[in-house]
Amino acid sequence: MSEVIYNQTYLSDLETALKSIPRIESLRNKTTIVTGSTGMIGSAIVDCLMAANVTNKLNIKIIAGVRNIDKGLKRFAHWNDNSLLKFIKYDTKTGIENNERADYIIHAAGYASPNLYVSNPVEVMESNFIGMYNLLDYAQKTNVEKLIYLSSSEVYGAKTTTEPWREDMQGSLDLLAFRSCYASSKRATETLCSAYMKEYSVNTVIARPGHIYGPTALSSDTKASTQFAALAKINENIVLKSKGDQIRSYCYMLDCASAIITLLICGENGEAYNISNPNSIASIRQLAEGFAEASGVEVIFSNPTDKEKEAFNPMDNSSLNSEKLIGLGWHGAFDLMLGVRHTLKGIY
Repeated sequence: MSEVIYNQTYLSDLETALKSIPRIESLRNKTTIVTGSTGMIGSAIVDCLMAANVTNKLNIKIIAGVRNIDKGLKRFAHWNDNSLLKFIKYDTKTGIENNERADYIIHAAGYASPNLYVSNPVEVMESNFIGMYNLLDYAQKTNVEKLIYLSSSEVYGAKTTTEPWREDMQGSLDLLAFRSCYASSKRATETLCSAYMKEYSVNTVIARPGHIYGPTALSSDTKASTQFAALAKINENIVLKSKGDQIRSYCYMLDCASAIITLLICGENGEAYNISNPNSIASIRQLAEGFAEASGVEVIFSNPTDKEKEAFNPMDNSSLNSEKLIGLGWHGAFDLMLGVRHTLKGIY
């Protein structure tokens, strides 16, 4: 799953996603920096904004932050002849050069691989916190109108009830567990956003995505949803390393992208919003069975190794309440099975 196919299914999905975004005309003639623009969520955001330029003639300039310019050109070859898309080298440790000017920033860069939480917990924490610190500092100095921070549903920690998480709820988190490097640094970075807003009046909105999946996932992605899709695509049985009872808010990446763009337009400064499609909440096993059904393979069960257990998300139920986001006028367009089928159609 290293390259998305710009086939009719994916292009049609982009048009569908645009219809979920209220007041999209307000982005006309604006400039937006998207960090992590070759990642699963960042690339979907860039595709949505570029599709808005084509369909709605909005003249949105997109500055795509990438580690490797050639990789960016290859990923977005479909748009390479469009002058509204520009690539800049970006690294979370160094930030953005001050000669770039933008109305908005969407920060989608960072380490989001469970394997890295085990092998490189220090780098995960550093990237999350220092990366956002650099962007907040840049936003303050260049008078950016609004900065969207992609946090995570993992900030909630663990709970004993089955009620979906609301933005005002908090659960427990083992601060001394190295697996908490991701959730802890995301929590701290959310507080940093609030601190910059209080002390320096930097307008920030926090997005808390659930479990995002889709054809824009990278081949290096080790999340279960990506592995399910990769196996289903090559007609191999899907291996589940647990009973799969854990409940997740799965979200097709274009639903996630349209939700984030909605926050860019309508999100209230200083607020956090869950990103979840209520029609796509399922157990890990149900997701695996969905991919199996769509591809004609089977789900088989296998015991995980101790190493694999270290990377497991400790949250049994991380479903998200999305009423706050839906209240802004957004709606999810891709239920679980539609997202699963279109994931398989959109990857090599």
